[in-house]
Amino acid sequence: MRVDGRDIPVTGSLLQPLVRRTSDILRVVIALTLLGAVIAGSVITRSEWDALETSVSDIVGILSPGVSDTVYLLYGVAILALPFAILIQLIVGRRWKLLAGYAAAGLIAGLALSFTGTGLAAPQWHLDVSDRLNTFLSQFLDDPRWIAMLAAVLTVSGPWLPKRWRRLWWALLLAFAPIHLIVSSIVPARSMLGLAVGYLVGAVIVLVVGTPALEVPLESAVESLERLGHRITAFRVIAPAGSGPLILGASRDDGEPELIVELYGQNQRSRGAIRQVSQWLALRSSESAPVHASLARAVEHRALMGIAVADAGLAASKPIAVSALDRGWQLYVHPVSHGAPVATLATDHPEPRDTLLEMMWRSLGELHTDQITHGDLRASEIRIEDGRALFDGFSYAELGPTEAQVLSDIAQMLLTTAALFGVEPAVRAALDAQGRDRILAASGRLTKSAMPSRLRKHVPDSSAMLSAIRDEVGRQTDIEKIAPEQVTRFTRNQIIQLVLLIGLVYVAYPFISQVPTFLTELKTANWWWALAGLVVSALTYVGAAAALWACASELVRYRDLLIMQVANTFAATTTPAGVGGLALSVRFLQKGGLGTVRATAAVALQQTVQVVTHIALLIFFSVAAGRDADLSHFVPKGTTLYLIAGIALGAIGTFMFIPKARRWLNDEVRPQLTEVLGSLTQLARSPGRFLLIVLGSAGTTLGAALALWASVEAFGGGTTFVTVTIVTMIGGTLASAAPTPGGVGAVEAALIGGLTAFGLPVGIAVPSVLLYRVLTCWLPVFCGWPTLRWLQKNDMV
Repeated sequence: MRVDGRDIPVTGSLLQPLVRRTSDILRVVIALTLLGAVIAGSVITRSEWDALETSVSDIVGILSPGVSDTVYLLYGVAILALPFAILIQLIVGRRWKLLAGYAAAGLIAGLALSFTGTGLAAPQWHLDVSDRLNTFLSQFLDDPRWIAMLAAVLTVSGPWLPKRWRRLWWALLLAFAPIHLIVSSIVPARSMLGLAVGYLVGAVIVLVVGTPALEVPLESAVESLERLGHRITAFRVIAPAGSGPLILGASRDDGEPELIVELYGQNQRSRGAIRQVSQWLALRSSESAPVHASLARAVEHRALMGIAVADAGLAASKPIAVSALDRGWQLYVHPVSHGAPVATLATDHPEPRDTLLEMMWRSLGELHTDQITHGDLRASEIRIEDGRALFDGFSYAELGPTEAQVLSDIAQMLLTTAALFGVEPAVRAALDAQGRDRILAASGRLTKSAMPSRLRKHVPDSSAMLSAIRDEVGRQTDIEKIAPEQVTRFTRNQIIQLVLLIGLVYVAYPFISQVPTFLTELKTANWWWALAGLVVSALTYVGAAAALWACASELVRYRDLLIMQVANTFAATTTPAGVGGLALSVRFLQKGGLGTVRATAAVALQQTVQVVTHIALLIFFSVAAGRDADLSHFVPKGTTLYLIAGIALGAIGTFMFIPKARRWLNDEVRPQLTEVLGSLTQLARSPGRFLLIVLGSAGTTLGAALALWASVEAFGGGTTFVTVTIVTMIGGTLASAAPTPGGVGAVEAALIGGLTAFGLPVGIAVPSVLLYRVLTCWLPVFCGWPTLRWLQKNDMV
């Protein structure tokens, strides 16, 4: 690098890694979103777009033919000349390397829209159209490939063009929508697609090639430092730009120690904006610092906090310069931090270890006394000099902090000291320095959601470390359990409940649309049979609770299990394949005192016996139905069987050849399978428990069949209990395989189809199935929601 006639060598790479170019990645994401919106608007809701165009054209009005031709002609000439104008600007600006990206963008965008169902379609652009000039121009103006090429080359070239010209070219390109609307009353969807495709192609090329934002303005940095009296002779790269700034070591010609130069660019600006927005959305207002309006304000805040901490005598370095550079970069300069990093002094010997811990906690207390919080207490930001702990960093420091930010500092120091010196001495030193009440209040923040990821990623197995610190605090303070502090706007349970409610609305919508017809049919129903079906449906919960109680070796209260079965209906119905019900059962058993593996094995054992019993009953009733019952309606077609076999073989191959999948089988599935096999062995030695599980599982299946049979009888009957049992068991199988929550749609279709296949009239089958679903699904679901809330309130799930 040459500045003012002298060479300044730079050691190391200044280029930011591809995965860290946040602004360019955001541009690609926005382009993909735009393309998806255009496709959805053009294909899925085309009729609504037509109506919108018509209504807008009625407001705008249509120009006279002469004026329309003039406007179309002028705009067509501008659009035709646009790529050549951009090309001339690049040549005048001597952007020779960018010409390849310019050509690639135009070529790829044009080719992307040239593929049709019959192959590659060449553009129909003719230069010898002699009848009318606007006919010649319409070849380009109405061709989405030309619009895509313009959008692509403008996206690639735009960052290198002057801001005024860049905005002018984009305004001209985007004007095709209102121009078409005024001239012809429509906005061609193909041109909108071309714009979206071209923007996406250009965004991808920009991500690969780069923008001027990647060019580090070292010349401007050197000039800024020279104005402050620091003559720079060389740079060395300490850390490349990534989520944080580009960090350089700057040598000076006066023999003084080198300076640390930190440079913040456009990618740090966009990443910082994303981080601030995500924190604002996820965390409570008391947990997040005020939002910085710009990158300049963020760097300025860091410098001011560095000066404040230095004035308190607790800073390892004090900022020397803060300045704005070319192309939107920001400069932050400070001397090399003095003192030794605390990580290099970590030891297991009690005396020096306790001395270091006392220094760190004393300095943190002084910092809080001066109404300053640090917010980033990693080991790399703490140094020791002359018997005193000093701090560095200050990007997350705050003056006049809230109580939540002070407690967060204490929690961060607990994690850092525990990682360096061990959990027991770290907690003991914290209690001695801060007191019991303060540490208990801060320990609630020793959770993954409350601890910033920038701290957790520097601690091996941070989740286990956080849990160990909480347990140690509880042990040293004689507290049985430390409740986690809620720092997010919504708890995990609230999010789960919201998802379940959305699922409930989704699955209930098809039923709600059939309510009027169903209510009309109910006027002819026999309510005594409906009441009998409701009683039988309620008894199935008794059988399910008894089976799970026996699978859990009678270690939980049966009454509580019975209540949980009601809540289980809500969780199982609002999730696909009933996985929510299984998870709720496992969680309930864990809260009841069973270990994770034991609880999972108990639920797996119940499901295993349930499946075996279900299949045995299906075979038994199929035989009992006799030869006159045509079961071919329920036999899958050959194609379906081949598809199932192919999926099964693919899954086996995946687990055989992917090491991570094999490890998952060995570490997660194998212990639970071993537990289930052990439970089956114990059941063989305990016939009473085994009989109870089988009877409970059979009662669940037969109870559902009795409920459907009672529903059929409520509308006049016409089929046997054996037939209804076969239909019910097949419908239950489909419910477990259907991807919809609660098997909605698949169950109704299977039950109605099965009943009509056995000769039941459609007029009876449809209301019977709807009544059955009300008795066994929807009424329990609406009872299950408050029951689930009650279980959560009493800490039972």
